[in-house]
Amino acid sequence: MTAMTHEPTPTPEQILLEEFLALETPKGFKAELIEGELVVSPTPDGDHQDAIDLIVAQVYRHSQVPMQQSGNTGLILPRGGLCPKNHAIPDITFAPRDLRLFRGAPPWMPCDGVTMVAEVTSSRPQGDRIAKRHCYARGGIPLYLLVDRQEGMVTLFSEPASEDYTEKHPAPFGKTIALPEPFAFELDTADFV
Repeated sequence: MTAMTHEPTPTPEQILLEEFLALETPKGFKAELIEGELVVSPTPDGDHQDAIDLIVAQVYRHSQVPMQQSGNTGLILPRGGLCPKNHAIPDITFAPRDLRLFRGAPPWMPCDGVTMVAEVTSSRPQGDRIAKRHCYARGGIPLYLLVDRQEGMVTLFSEPASEDYTEKHPAPFGKTIALPEPFAFELDTADFV
């Protein structure tokens, strides 16, 4: 009698993750797996990129700790239950330069060592306002900076605790917003208007 071995049947969550990781998006698009939903986003407009550039330039110029940034780093973030982990691509990911966190990193890396992520809202602002905020908080990322173009606000979320951030510091475009250490400077939002 021959013993039969059976391969375990993959769960729907495992199938979703495998299909997501094998997905080839059209040129100029990015794909993320956020809260069990596949999100494919087109290339953002010029105002979106301008806001990113304004943040990066100020961080490089004023941050108390030299930072490095990436706009293409995929982060693997925790998710509750049996669902696959979230796979998000923040508009900007910051880490202290001395860590050299991005050197040799795979396309999808853990979020350990990330100091701050930033998102600039586009055509789907609710994803940045809610779903991604919860993903970043669950990952323990200390700071989440949201540039909400539709609301004309910049909000810094800090103090991650399980499902969300416990501190919220909003400022309308045109005002400054304090970035705590290791940045330790006032981010000027006047040019976001």
